[in-house]
Amino acid sequence: MQSPPLTITFLGTGTSSGVPMVGCSCYVCTSPDKKDKRLRSSILVESYTTTIVVDTTPDFRYQMLRAHVKKLDAVIFTHPHKDHIAGLDDVRAYNFLQKKPMEIYANSLTEEAIKREFSYAFSDKKYPGVPELNLNTLNGEPFYIGDIPVMPIEVWHHKMPVLGFRFGTFTYITDANRIEDAEKEKIKGSEAIVLNALRREKHISHYTLDEAIAEVQGLHIPHAYFTHISHQLGRHEEISAELPAGIQLAYDGMQLFFK
Repeated sequence: MQSPPLTITFLGTGTSSGVPMVGCSCYVCTSPDKKDKRLRSSILVESYTTTIVVDTTPDFRYQMLRAHVKKLDAVIFTHPHKDHIAGLDDVRAYNFLQKKPMEIYANSLTEEAIKREFSYAFSDKKYPGVPELNLNTLNGEPFYIGDIPVMPIEVWHHKMPVLGFRFGTFTYITDANRIEDAEKEKIKGSEAIVLNALRREKHISHYTLDEAIAEVQGLHIPHAYFTHISHQLGRHEEISAELPAGIQLAYDGMQLFFK
């Protein structure tokens, strides 16, 4: 699938509670470093003509304002957990400005959650101003949104199937702790990959820092960026200093460019 030049913006790089976490006064949550201020995980994918968001977090409205996103063509969802879908209602601003429904791409599991959590958007008698959503069910096949190629990659978040996505030579995976060999074949050849690295300690459904490093090295991808980071991992500057060459912690507002 041919890809145009792409700009990737990290809208958020934190775990479900964000960093700082409400009520916490640990040394990470009280860090003065702006790179330790993490909204919930999401990215913006842009070509010259097309703009896509992956996941609408509880911080979606602020993320769109902070990144000055004036046009949005579609939203792609990784999975139905609240920290990845809760902000969907705010696409109604784009409905109003663009005079059309928002194109939504998700697997059937996530579609069910969207219809349940935002039932008012699918009512036969809709209240004026509710979000207008056009659901597109993903079945694992690659597709295009505008001129941007999208290849779904199924990964595992404990026992939940979650979708990662490859856009040209860039692969984005969050909320995972296992990737089967067949899906790894879809990732190979990427120039860069994003993986979740929640903390150092073992977790039931997320990669640890060491597990994420091992996964990247096993895939032989030259550039990697870790996201979905909790305050338990440590401060950005400290962790960055111990990472292998080619691997970085992502941070809110970080941008990557692909020709």
